[in-house]
Amino acid sequence: MENTQATIETLNDLILINNDRIAGFERATVDLKEADSELKYTFTNLIAESHRFKMELATEVAALGHDIETGTSTSGKLHRTWLDLKAAFTGHSTHSILEECEFGEDAIKKAYKTALDEESLPAYIRQMLNNQYTDLQAAHDTVKALRDGVLH
Repeated sequence: MENTQATIETLNDLILINNDRIAGFERATVDLKEADSELKYTFTNLIAESHRFKMELATEVAALGHDIETGTSTSGKLHRTWLDLKAAFTGHSTHSILEECEFGEDAIKKAYKTALDEESLPAYIRQMLNNQYTDLQAAHDTVKALRDGVLH
């Protein structure tokens, strides 16, 4: 039972950070300029990816007989508040938006790495998280490459 509870907590934490990721990319999409339509498309795909991840995670939480977390994490809310303040002073350049998106991708990768370090995870859940982590690594690399390709 203790392992089951730890697994549920881990999965719910990942649901919350995926909610943070969705909120972050939605905010970034709003902040982009009209000329950034290709970037908006990329962000929309990353939002869809996190929705898919959440569904996979929530399915497992429900199968374990527990409630699924909703909302975003406290740290995610704090980060977005800081971004709002920063944007008020520095504007919304495409480069700065991509920097913040990369920061968010670093955070979700770290959360998944921490989850994967949990020894009590069942093998089938570990495999699901590894698959999601692989996709997150690719998304991070995409955002980083886009950031590196944009002038300040």
